[in-house]
Amino acid sequence: MVVKNSKLMVSLQFGLTAITAAAADVLFTVALFLGGFLGVLLLGRTVFVPAVDRALTARGFDEAVRGLGSRVASAVVWVAAIAVAFTLAGYGAFLSAFAVFGSALALAVGFAAQDLLGNFVAGVFILKDKPFNVGDWIQWDGNTGRVEDIDLRVSRIRTFDNEQITVPNGDLANSAVTNPVAYETLRQKFVFGIGYDDDIAEATDIIIEKAEAHPDILEDPGPSVRLVELGGSDVGLQSRWWIDDPDRGDFVRVRSEYVTAVKEAFDEAGIDIPYVHRQLTGSVEVVEAVADDR
Repeated sequence: MVVKNSKLMVSLQFGLTAITAAAADVLFTVALFLGGFLGVLLLGRTVFVPAVDRALTARGFDEAVRGLGSRVASAVVWVAAIAVAFTLAGYGAFLSAFAVFGSALALAVGFAAQDLLGNFVAGVFILKDKPFNVGDWIQWDGNTGRVEDIDLRVSRIRTFDNEQITVPNGDLANSAVTNPVAYETLRQKFVFGIGYDDDIAEATDIIIEKAEAHPDILEDPGPSVRLVELGGSDVGLQSRWWIDDPDRGDFVRVRSEYVTAVKEAFDEAGIDIPYVHRQLTGSVEVVEAVADDR
């Protein structure tokens, strides 16, 4: 009986020792995992992410690009923390298998969302290269409007009819975009048509005089006039003038006021702005058919 009890005690002690050893291994593995994960995460958030933000700030990128860079850096830190934690815990094989699965999944998602990713990348380049900014009015593919918002996937543009157009960034990045307010001054042009019998020099003087009299047309560079066409019914004189700090409202207002002033001056001077005359020539033959009563 004593022998049996002794064997039972030995078995219990052996079992407890094995359980304790297994628990110790588990705790050690968990400690390695948590230690590696938290260590890399803390180091990344306190050193790597701020370093990325400082580098983007030093290169002159705006807040949107810096925010994107910080988010990408944070994602890299999380992935690195998980990878280091699994490696320290002795699950490198599992991590490799997960990486292969993740790569295949990313490839599948990439093929399924090519347009979405393309617009995302285009948004990054728009924010980086700054072909236009929020508040600019731009022209592209026959459309015109003021930029209200530049997101990573789309840009929102308000037309001058107060409509909002949501444009994928890929369309703006891959097509020619005209930004009339990119510089401090803007040149405008308008062709005035006068009659063949009118005095070109007198008309030119009037066009220059009205440009110089307008308060919003610059003196330097000064306005100029060029004869650009001999049309079917008129002689085309192209006026070129410059405005300062261009805006859509100024663009339209100055043009309208200036053209109106020139038209009124032409009327007072007896200079005609002809319109197209068409004269139809020929003859009309009328044929009367006589019914044959039979």
